[in-house]
Amino acid sequence: IHVATDDEVDAAVQEAARAGGVVVKPASPTPLGGSYAFFADPDGHLWEVIHHPLYRLGADGRPEVP
Repeated sequence: IHVATDDEVDAAVQEAARAGGVVVKPASPTPLGGSYAFFADPDGHLWEVIHHPLYRLGADGRPEVP
């Protein structure tokens, strides 16, 4: 899941936890800038939330590859 800011990475993972998910890896910086985190949904599926400064989100919320 791509988000627009580092703060949104943490917020998304915390929201997933409130909805019954399990935080697997809290938000932390990436080597190239930005941040990422992992959570498991209630069915056990693993999700990554990431903000990468080189990827922008378009008006539709989808990442635009540079």
